[in-house]
Amino acid sequence: MTGLIQVVGGAVVDTLANPTALLVARRSAPEHLAGLWEFPGGKVEHGEAPEAALVRELVEELGIRVRLGAELPAETPAGWALNDRASMRVWFAEVTHGEAAPLEDHDELRWIQLQDRGAVLGLAWIPADYPIVHALLDAVAALVPGSPALD
Repeated sequence: MTGLIQVVGGAVVDTLANPTALLVARRSAPEHLAGLWEFPGGKVEHGEAPEAALVRELVEELGIRVRLGAELPAETPAGWALNDRASMRVWFAEVTHGEAAPLEDHDELRWIQLQDRGAVLGLAWIPADYPIVHALLDAVAALVPGSPALD
Protein backbone atom coordinates (compact mmCIF):
# COMPACT_ATOMS: atom_id res chain seq x y z
CA MET A 1 0.00 0.00 0.00
CA THR A 2 2.89 2.35 -0.64
CA GLY A 3 2.29 5.48 -2.65
CA LEU A 4 -1.08 6.12 -1.02
CA ILE A 5 -2.03 9.63 -0.03
CA GLN A 6 -1.90 9.66 3.76
CA VAL A 7 -4.79 11.45 5.44
CA VAL A 8 -5.24 12.01 9.17
CA GLY A 9 -8.46 12.51 11.08
CA GLY A 10 -9.32 13.59 14.58
CA ALA A 11 -11.88 11.84 16.72
CA VAL A 12 -12.24 14.98 18.84
CA VAL A 13 -13.94 14.00 22.09
CA ASP A 14 -14.99 15.99 25.13
CA THR A 15 -12.39 14.21 27.26
CA LEU A 16 -9.87 11.47 26.62
CA ALA A 17 -10.37 10.08 30.12
CA ASN A 18 -14.08 9.28 29.72
CA PRO A 19 -15.41 10.38 26.32
CA THR A 20 -19.14 10.99 26.08
CA ALA A 21 -19.34 13.34 23.07
CA LEU A 22 -17.70 13.48 19.63
CA LEU A 23 -17.19 16.59 17.50
CA VAL A 24 -18.17 15.96 13.88
CA ALA A 25 -17.80 18.24 10.88
CA ARG A 26 -20.07 18.59 7.83
CA ARG A 27 -18.24 19.06 4.53
CA SER A 28 -18.98 22.08 2.38
CA ALA A 29 -16.60 21.04 -0.43
CA PRO A 30 -15.83 19.40 -2.78
CA GLU A 31 -19.29 19.17 -4.31
CA HIS A 32 -19.53 15.35 -4.21
CA LEU A 33 -18.86 15.37 -0.43
CA ALA A 34 -20.80 18.52 0.49
CA GLY A 35 -23.37 17.87 3.20
CA LEU A 36 -21.68 14.69 4.46
CA TRP A 37 -20.18 14.34 7.93
CA GLU A 38 -16.58 13.41 8.66
CA PHE A 39 -13.74 13.39 11.14
CA PRO A 40 -11.93 16.73 10.72
CA GLY A 41 -8.36 16.49 9.45
CA GLY A 42 -6.52 16.42 6.16
CA LYS A 43 -3.51 15.38 4.15
CA VAL A 44 -0.09 14.75 5.61
CA GLU A 45 2.48 16.97 3.91
CA HIS A 46 5.79 15.60 2.62
CA GLY A 47 8.20 15.05 5.51
CA GLU A 48 5.52 15.72 8.13
CA ALA A 49 4.74 13.27 10.94
CA PRO A 50 1.08 12.16 10.86
CA GLU A 51 0.47 13.35 14.43
CA ALA A 52 1.93 16.80 13.63
CA ALA A 53 -0.23 16.95 10.49
CA LEU A 54 -3.36 16.29 12.52
CA VAL A 55 -2.54 18.98 15.07
CA ARG A 56 -1.87 21.44 12.21
CA GLU A 57 -5.04 20.52 10.34
CA LEU A 58 -7.25 20.96 13.41
CA VAL A 59 -5.82 24.45 13.95
CA GLU A 60 -6.39 25.34 10.28
CA GLU A 61 -9.86 23.79 9.90
CA LEU A 62 -11.40 24.36 13.32
CA GLY A 63 -9.19 26.87 15.15
CA ILE A 64 -8.50 24.52 18.05
CA ARG A 65 -5.40 23.13 19.69
CA VAL A 66 -5.61 19.55 20.87
CA ARG A 67 -3.86 16.92 22.89
CA LEU A 68 -3.72 13.68 20.96
CA GLY A 69 -4.62 10.43 22.59
CA ALA A 70 -4.49 6.88 21.30
CA GLU A 71 -4.69 6.06 17.63
CA LEU A 72 -7.84 4.18 16.67
CA PRO A 73 -6.57 0.80 15.43
CA ALA A 74 -7.12 0.53 11.68
CA GLU A 75 -7.72 -2.27 9.22
CA THR A 76 -4.10 -2.08 8.03
CA PRO A 77 -0.86 -0.41 9.18
CA ALA A 78 -1.43 2.25 6.48
CA GLY A 79 -4.79 3.12 8.01
CA TRP A 80 -8.41 2.97 6.93
CA ALA A 81 -8.93 2.76 3.16
CA LEU A 82 -10.73 5.85 1.87
CA ASN A 83 -10.47 4.92 -1.79
CA ASP A 84 -7.88 3.32 -4.08
CA ARG A 85 -5.56 6.34 -3.69
CA ALA A 86 -5.81 7.34 -0.03
CA SER A 87 -5.90 5.95 3.49
CA MET A 88 -6.61 7.62 6.80
CA ARG A 89 -5.26 7.20 10.30
CA VAL A 90 -7.44 8.49 13.15
CA TRP A 91 -6.45 9.62 16.63
CA PHE A 92 -8.58 10.49 19.61
CA ALA A 93 -8.06 14.14 20.53
CA GLU A 94 -9.15 16.49 23.28
CA VAL A 95 -9.45 20.26 22.87
CA THR A 96 -6.90 22.11 25.00
CA HIS A 97 -7.37 25.62 23.62
CA GLY A 98 -9.96 27.43 21.53
CA GLU A 99 -13.58 27.04 20.55
CA ALA A 100 -14.17 24.88 17.49
CA ALA A 101 -15.55 26.75 14.48
CA PRO A 102 -16.00 25.69 10.82
CA LEU A 103 -13.15 27.76 9.35
CA GLU A 104 -12.24 25.70 6.28
CA ASP A 105 -14.03 23.03 4.19
CA HIS A 106 -16.97 22.73 6.62
CA ASP A 107 -20.27 24.55 7.11
CA GLU A 108 -21.36 23.00 10.42
CA LEU A 109 -19.86 21.39 13.51
CA ARG A 110 -21.84 19.33 15.97
CA TRP A 111 -21.15 17.56 19.27
CA ILE A 112 -22.95 14.22 19.28
CA GLN A 113 -23.47 11.93 22.26
CA LEU A 114 -21.48 8.72 21.89
CA GLN A 115 -23.87 6.60 23.97
CA ASP A 116 -26.58 7.20 21.33
CA ARG A 117 -25.24 4.83 18.65
CA GLY A 118 -28.32 5.38 16.51
CA ALA A 119 -27.78 9.14 16.40
CA VAL A 120 -24.09 8.73 15.58
CA LEU A 121 -24.67 6.13 12.87
CA GLY A 122 -27.73 8.03 11.60
CA LEU A 123 -25.63 10.96 10.40
CA ALA A 124 -24.92 11.07 6.67
CA TRP A 125 -21.23 10.16 6.98
CA ILE A 126 -18.80 10.06 4.08
CA PRO A 127 -19.21 6.40 3.09
CA ALA A 128 -15.56 5.47 3.72
CA ASP A 129 -15.89 6.75 7.31
CA TYR A 130 -18.60 4.29 8.39
CA PRO A 131 -16.16 1.48 9.35
CA ILE A 132 -14.14 4.03 11.33
CA VAL A 133 -17.28 5.25 13.12
CA HIS A 134 -18.20 1.67 14.07
CA ALA A 135 -14.67 1.02 15.38
CA LEU A 136 -14.73 4.27 17.35
CA LEU A 137 -18.07 3.44 18.96
CA ASP A 138 -16.79 -0.04 19.86
CA ALA A 139 -13.60 1.42 21.36
CA VAL A 140 -15.53 3.90 23.50
CA ALA A 141 -18.06 1.25 24.58
CA ALA A 142 -15.18 -0.98 25.70
CA LEU A 143 -14.08 1.65 28.21
CA VAL A 144 -15.33 0.76 31.63
CA PRO A 145 -14.56 2.43 34.93
CA GLY A 146 -11.01 1.60 35.91
CA SER A 147 -9.91 0.67 32.39
CA PRO A 148 -7.21 2.63 30.54
CA ALA A 149 -8.43 5.88 29.00
CA LEU A 150 -7.91 6.83 25.37
CA ASP A 151 -4.70 8.74 26.03
